[in-house]
Amino acid sequence: VGRGAKVTRLAGTLKTVVLSDFMTRSLLFEAPDAHRAHVIASAVEANIHQYQDEIVSKQSRHAKLIRIDSKIIGTLIYLRLTYETGDASGHNMTTFASDKVAAHIMKTYPELSYISVSGNYCVDKKVSAVNGILGRGKSVIAEITIPRKILEETLRTTPEKMVELNIKKNLVGSIASGGLMSANAHYANMLLAFYLATGQDAANIVEGSQGITHMDIKDDCLYMSVNLPNIIVGSVGHGKDTEDVLEHLRLLDAKGPGGAEKLAHIAAAVVLCGELSLMAALTNNGELSASHKRIERTTS
Repeated sequence: VGRGAKVTRLAGTLKTVVLSDFMTRSLLFEAPDAHRAHVIASAVEANIHQYQDEIVSKQSRHAKLIRIDSKIIGTLIYLRLTYETGDASGHNMTTFASDKVAAHIMKTYPELSYISVSGNYCVDKKVSAVNGILGRGKSVIAEITIPRKILEETLRTTPEKMVELNIKKNLVGSIASGGLMSANAHYANMLLAFYLATGQDAANIVEGSQGITHMDIKDDCLYMSVNLPNIIVGSVGHGKDTEDVLEHLRLLDAKGPGGAEKLAHIAAAVVLCGELSLMAALTNNGELSASHKRIERTTS
């Protein structure tokens, strides 16, 4: 990551953007039959503003219900509730709010059977197509354009080698292995370290490591982006009050309003730095192994 960060400083072209920001929870009910399940799911989706105004707003001043997606399997109704959650990651506040929404739905439609406040359509701490497409947490992109000279002198590689490796390893290799909405080298390594350092729920690296590394050659430079649809971070809430985490958040200037979004920008940049450095190392036979051996000897 340090080597990748050096390249970003030399290039001076690193940018990040947050595309969306929300947390989800999926209620699960069972209806008498599929037709009734369809009727109820459609009615629930249409009543989103009522649930926000009369239920969610009274549970939390930070949570805001902004979307409901339904999935019907036979008589089962899966409702994916999507919330804005401010500077908190939102796991707990969305669960509390969804519990109250579930109670209201059960009262409105007494023929329903309650199954769970989380029906795995969220999808929490699991790799899924729905999270890869719709996102969960913060969907973030980090991108950079690196001149050929910097690649050659700092990373001992070329734009052509990087693009070829990305296609044959990250893209084709991920398809061959059955990867789900994901094509990257090692997002999880950087995310786990970042999550632990900033007091996040470390188990969220499961969906967080889902993402696509993209590379292209533009004007004799390497264009690279990391695309992360499921970055789950917060600057307030559980795990953020220990002495070391507070110090890290202060150092990152992520304690005030907007701190969670700032953490997402930084997380994406950290992932790009690590992905860039590893991919460059892999274009050179033996470099990765030699680096591991050197580091192990230094730290043992």
